[in-house]
Amino acid sequence: MKNVREVVGIDVSKNTLDATLYHVKQHAVFTNDDKGYAQLLSWVSDQLEVDSYFFIFENTGNYSLKLSVFLSSKDLVYVEESPMRIKRSTGLTREKTDKLDSYMIARYGWMYREELEPSKIKPKEFQELGRLLSLRDQLVRDRSGLKSTLKEQMHLLSSPSTDSCCKLLVRSIKHIDKQVQHIERRMKELLETDDSLQTNYNLLRSVKGVGLILSCQLLYHTSNFVKFNNWRSFSSYCGIAPFEYSSGSSIRRRKQSHYIGDRKMKTLLSMAAVSAIQSDQELRNYYHRKLEEGKHKMIALNNVRNKILARSFAVIKRGTPFVNIAATNY
Repeated sequence: MKNVREVVGIDVSKNTLDATLYHVKQHAVFTNDDKGYAQLLSWVSDQLEVDSYFFIFENTGNYSLKLSVFLSSKDLVYVEESPMRIKRSTGLTREKTDKLDSYMIARYGWMYREELEPSKIKPKEFQELGRLLSLRDQLVRDRSGLKSTLKEQMHLLSSPSTDSCCKLLVRSIKHIDKQVQHIERRMKELLETDDSLQTNYNLLRSVKGVGLILSCQLLYHTSNFVKFNNWRSFSSYCGIAPFEYSSGSSIRRRKQSHYIGDRKMKTLLSMAAVSAIQSDQELRNYYHRKLEEGKHKMIALNNVRNKILARSFAVIKRGTPFVNIAATNY
């Protein structure tokens, strides 16, 4: 996007869109629906030439998804950027309004216009897969809360099996179990609709510690392994890649992962690492070898997490299932 002469920054909220033309310094507010999108395009086309600009806005989940779908249907160039990237580029700001936010978004787009890549809407299968994963996470959290409440009630009562509250809690937990199972079945059905997704899913399941949910999360976040070039860049995205921290001659800290990252992916990879250490002889030996070297348990576990990512990307790149050579020789 090196030849653009203008940037349209949009601050997306639930009901409205605040749009700002960076150089023209024009601002307008539109509704966050199809009617507002049409008015937005009309407002922009009245002031700018065709193909001389691009839209940029923050990824705000469902609020920005509708706008992305509309712009894609019109074959318009847009960038859906991470809110944190834009926020960290603004520097020190004391005031916050939707109008100012739209200007800062436009400013970010102009400053980094040569580095930004146009965004593309994910296929419907990926959109549904993302919604299913999000809904399943919500149900699992709700189920955990109900189980904790049930456990507390059982400690307080002498005969919890006959208590009406306990009965309702048990019934609710069983209902959520059925809903989670239904979601997981639908996720498998979605994977079967695309040969590439199904093939990559089967390859991922061959890696020890990688189950249904982690496989689906990997497929979703990597857009079926086309969004990231290698496992190291995805490790950085997840927040498990170690980085050096040094300055001058006095500050020399050990390498550690940055706190910014996808917490859900980090948690899933931690669970996968624990499972792999128990079931995979090679990873178990690797983990204990790191401990014997004096590594902290969390550092050794993080090494296993990266090993699992490396294996996952490797099987996708080769197109063949993972084979544990150590176990085969044994």
